[in-house]
Amino acid sequence: MPNIYSVVQVNNYIKNMFAQDYMLGHVYIKGEISNLKYHSSGHIYFTLKDDKSAISAVMFAGNRKGLTFKLEEGQSVVVNGSIEVYDRAGTYQVYAKAIKLAGQGDLKAQFEALKNKLEEMGMFDKQYKQPIPKYIKTLGVVTAPTGAAIQDIINITTRRNPYVQIVLYPALVQGDGAPQSVIEGIHALEAYGVDVMIIGRGGGSMEDLWGFNDENLAQAIFDCQVPIISAVGHEIDYTISDYVSDMRAPTPSAAAELAVYEYDKFIEQIEGYKQRLDKAFTYKIDYKKGLFENYRIRLKNLSPESKLNDKKMRLINLEERLSHLMTVKVDSSKHRLEVLAEKLSGLSPAGKLAQGFSHVSDESGKTVYDYKRVKKGDKLNIHVENGIINATVNEAKAL
Repeated sequence: MPNIYSVVQVNNYIKNMFAQDYMLGHVYIKGEISNLKYHSSGHIYFTLKDDKSAISAVMFAGNRKGLTFKLEEGQSVVVNGSIEVYDRAGTYQVYAKAIKLAGQGDLKAQFEALKNKLEEMGMFDKQYKQPIPKYIKTLGVVTAPTGAAIQDIINITTRRNPYVQIVLYPALVQGDGAPQSVIEGIHALEAYGVDVMIIGRGGGSMEDLWGFNDENLAQAIFDCQVPIISAVGHEIDYTISDYVSDMRAPTPSAAAELAVYEYDKFIEQIEGYKQRLDKAFTYKIDYKKGLFENYRIRLKNLSPESKLNDKKMRLINLEERLSHLMTVKVDSSKHRLEVLAEKLSGLSPAGKLAQGFSHVSDESGKTVYDYKRVKKGDKLNIHVENGIINATVNEAKAL
């Protein structure tokens, strides 16, 4: 009777066969990415295919630290890893340990390595960046003598300021000799004494721009005492020269705009400054005139004659106040005296007698004010306004 195996036994057997094969444990596979999925766990699942076949692949989260770019659908890559059997499903797949781009992948790896090296050396640090002068007389350009880059720079510079002198160093900007040619151009223009320098070229592939990813060129840019604007490729293109230069421009045209000030705007600014200066000068003159007039008035007020006049006026005012107060005081006193005289007149015995009243006294001259003080037969003297009446008491009684 033949041997009968379980499914798991068969899958384990095949898995062991794969594990014992050295080539399957250390394989490099080139293909195009499809069915890409970044899992929330950090694992990456995708299919690696060519025009005739396909194979499933996975990169676990632990291996992603070596991945220097983001995987995308349609990318051509080289996957390094092992091919193993997933025994629970009876399938096999690639377990990726490293992935790099095919073709440009090696160039990008070199670019990142050099970039990291120079960055660690401090060559990209902002503290070493030289400021671009605002007003320049000479503009140095290191680029190819023909092509769109130099034409764009000339057109922009001439339009913005026709008085700026352009000094061109015709350099190779592509191929093996490009880095050394650009280095020689930097040294030549630095010796010439230009105010600012543009190095660069128009757009192209990564291979076309590779001459600007040279370590010796980066060192020359870093050492140059003339501020350098790097303008290599298009806006999305970045090279080592862009990082190490004093300023990066997305295009050669933009570099010319950054380097050359607009003459017309400069004239407008000068005219604006002149108007502001005239206005400030006029204001200053008016202010000084006002200050002088104020000092003149203050000096006049502080003069002896002015002080004497002030004293005289004060004395006159005091005299007038004193006279007024004395008049008020006299009038008040006279009025009070009249009131008192009137009161006194009302209290005077003579006054009373004139009003019909009389004064009665006994023979001794004592005033009789009580009927009990007299008796029948007593002699009384009755004083009236114009004389004395002698009388004899006939009767004295209470009212």
